[in-house]
Amino acid sequence: MLIGEVARRSGVSARMLRHYEALGLVRPNARTGTGYREYSGEDIQRIFHIESLRSLGLSLRDVARALDDPGFEPSALVDDLVRRTRQRIAEETELLTRLCRIGAAEPAGWDDVLCSVALVHALGSQSAGKRQRAALSSVEQARMPVEALVEAALSETDPNVAGTLRWALAHSGGDALALLAEGLDSPAAEVRARAVQCIAELGDGEATAEGGTPTALLRAALADSEVSVRRCAALALGTRGAAEAVPTLIDMIVQETNGASAADALSDLAADPALAEPIAARLVDRLAHDTLTSSARLSLTHALAGVPGPTTSRALAELTHDDDRAIALTAAYVLQLRRTGQHTGPGSS
Repeated sequence: MLIGEVARRSGVSARMLRHYEALGLVRPNARTGTGYREYSGEDIQRIFHIESLRSLGLSLRDVARALDDPGFEPSALVDDLVRRTRQRIAEETELLTRLCRIGAAEPAGWDDVLCSVALVHALGSQSAGKRQRAALSSVEQARMPVEALVEAALSETDPNVAGTLRWALAHSGGDALALLAEGLDSPAAEVRARAVQCIAELGDGEATAEGGTPTALLRAALADSEVSVRRCAALALGTRGAAEAVPTLIDMIVQETNGASAADALSDLAADPALAEPIAARLVDRLAHDTLTSSARLSLTHALAGVPGPTTSRALAELTHDDDRAIALTAAYVLQLRRTGQHTGPGSS
């Protein structure tokens, strides 16, 4: 079979077939009477083998080794091909993500594109300072890739940078809430917790396409399987007047996990007269548990001091006779402040 016919049947160009011959990959030794190359059945089968190996990403040099070296071990080469392919996919995925971010920012010109690229690069910097400066500068951009800010906020481990990113998202004016709502579905608990913290910075004037508000998303997060996510949601809901957060906040005080912040959140909720008495009743009920440690009971007493109303006053009066001297003294001191009008919470009785 002559080279032209081989090219038609194999799909390999005549030029490439000549290149294979020059490299010694295919050696059509037969010649016609007029001196043209003539490919045998074995030559054609080898061409198909070459194309099959090339389709896996092998270089022509590796193809030659695979076909001609009896001691060639394919496993190591295949493993290397897998590694290189994964790396290439990761690089292409990163490029695609970057392009989508820039496209979503709707750049008006190349200056906007360049600013967006610079921001995306800075947000991925190894330097916490550079990441923080990028977050600050993003607010000044007319068109900024909110997707990049959300991704950075959900992956940021430095508390200072994370705080700046949350502030930037709150001022982004973009569809940050919908993206953060997706973060609540992440399989990683730490990502869900960061999503909750970011959502807490957004006002209820924002909503997802499905109508979900920040408060609604935070309420949903109270049912999260991970306790750290529930605690973040409870602290945020405490400042929004959501009574559903009370049980989790009290648990935080008892377990002495960010208890001071939980007590502050309870105090904020107790500013609502409709919530003050139920909150006080729950605190008093927990104080009556015999299994509590002394430090947990003291923490509950401090939290009770921030709740106005008669239930709190009666409970504090009883606690002045508590066997634990620290609790008794704390209750007596709080009662004295209440009687002189120097209450420690948002109201007094």
